[in-house]
Amino acid sequence: MRKTLLAAASLALLSSTVLSGAAFAEAVYPLDRATILQGSPFDFKVEFDGVVKPEDVKITINGEDYKKVLGKEVTFVEKEPGVEASAVLLRDISIAAPGSYKVEASAAGKTKSVTWEVYGTPALPKVKNVIFFLGDGMSVAHRTAARIMSKGNTEGKANGKLNMDYMDHMAFIGTSSTDSIAVDSANSMSAYMTGHKSAINAIGVYADRTKDSFDDPKVEVLGEAVRRTGSKALGIVSTAELQDATPAAVVAHTRKRADKAEIAQMMYDVRPDVVLGGGGAYFIPQSTPGSKRKDDKNFVELFKADGYQIATTKAELEQASKSNSGKIFGVFHPGNMDTWLDRNQLKKGTVGKFPDQPGLVDMTKTALDALSKNPDGFVLMVEGASIDKMSHPLDWDRAVVETIEFDQAIGLAREFAKTNPDTLIVVTGDHAHGVSVIGTIDDNKPGTEMREKVGTYAEAGFPNYEDKDGDGFPDRIDVSKRLAIFANNYPDYYETFRPKLDGPFVPAVQNAEKKYVANEQYKDVPGAVLRIGNIPRDGDTGVHAVDDIVLQATGPGADGFKGYMEESDVYRVIAEALALGAPTKRASAQ
Repeated sequence: MRKTLLAAASLALLSSTVLSGAAFAEAVYPLDRATILQGSPFDFKVEFDGVVKPEDVKITINGEDYKKVLGKEVTFVEKEPGVEASAVLLRDISIAAPGSYKVEASAAGKTKSVTWEVYGTPALPKVKNVIFFLGDGMSVAHRTAARIMSKGNTEGKANGKLNMDYMDHMAFIGTSSTDSIAVDSANSMSAYMTGHKSAINAIGVYADRTKDSFDDPKVEVLGEAVRRTGSKALGIVSTAELQDATPAAVVAHTRKRADKAEIAQMMYDVRPDVVLGGGGAYFIPQSTPGSKRKDDKNFVELFKADGYQIATTKAELEQASKSNSGKIFGVFHPGNMDTWLDRNQLKKGTVGKFPDQPGLVDMTKTALDALSKNPDGFVLMVEGASIDKMSHPLDWDRAVVETIEFDQAIGLAREFAKTNPDTLIVVTGDHAHGVSVIGTIDDNKPGTEMREKVGTYAEAGFPNYEDKDGDGFPDRIDVSKRLAIFANNYPDYYETFRPKLDGPFVPAVQNAEKKYVANEQYKDVPGAVLRIGNIPRDGDTGVHAVDDIVLQATGPGADGFKGYMEESDVYRVIAEALALGAPTKRASAQ
């Protein structure tokens, strides 16, 4: 992505072989009301609803001819692949001057117009470092349950606060996508990382109508902006596959989040200084057992050749952290890493195969130590991925314990900021889950019906989790009086009212008709109740909720977070804190 300014286009007569009538611009990207960072590269596209001729297209920008404004060659596509319609496309342009820009595309008397706000930033940054924490799927209930489980509650008052509770600025975040009020992790995190909203499954692009997932109009992602505007270090930490939606959104461009092999390449192209997480199967060549690549690229060796310390276990990560290079590539699982509960207490999941995985706290500490070696500062993204991955299958104890671990990683950032006050810490989620804490479940209540052991209102009382070793985690989750946590959306499943000690929960399985039905593995658990789902039968887990997300922040620039905001507004606050819109070495055509 490179070059200057905007453009638009639209309308013309359909070719004589098509229906008579005027074709018009049915979509313009970036969309109306887009907020665009000054100097930030993006692609511009106009899609027509039929075939048009170049001479039938008139484009103006704030009333001036677009060719005069842009000074750049325009690509006119008579027929897009697989579409009987034309398009105008400009790659890698940017806008040098802040202001309001009205783009009009017209033909045959019909006009499509969009207005963009181009914003600048201060010439000097407010902060040296930005640490962005993303609790995937983290809803208010996760935070509440984590506080109760970790700190306890006596006579109505919390016995302690989570680290995120100390963040002194707050906002509610709307997470809807361009094509739905609902959202997935890809386009929500993409909005945080670009300042542009997009569609379900899209990362770093506006989702267009073509089938090719790599030809959609791109927008600059935060990782690229950090590289373009200065010499700060960049880090990515996640307990998921590093090609998964959230970490990918820091560096990648694709309409389809499932393009994981290609996302691995995009991550290498940006080369974050610290990369820690799962997803090893996409970093190793196809000849290596367990690889999910279809080529012979070996990214482990490529990163190593570029001077990165390599780690595949917790022990190797500890060794790598002793290096002064500031560059670490650590991949600890071929897929998503196991949860804290499985790694440290239950030994379920894939812990038997991968017994030496570091946790989110270990990885965050290593990242902070390595990135802080850069005298110009750093930008670090840390994802607590399995809050979401355990919430989908209604495995609430694992999800809540993941929230505690996520919060402890935030604690490291708070400690770092005490000696590095020029650090902005942002804590948020990408979407909600339909989950609530409604009381407790008390095994000591008489009877065999587990439903009758649920306590609400005064009958709830307080749970009896213990933390005798003082590590902030419950010593065990299968206590006799525990939190009652339930979803408001679900497939058919058996509610057991108990922690899932035998492994991550699988609520529904596919039957012969390819519909999901309750997993009968749990049918004979004493007191289990069959719940008939309230989502379509092609769904096997709970789904995301449209509820607003709570964002909290602290440090210089945190006062920009307030009231109701979109994820795209969050990017603007970060860009202003880092002065990403200030004049840079990048040449401007204006």
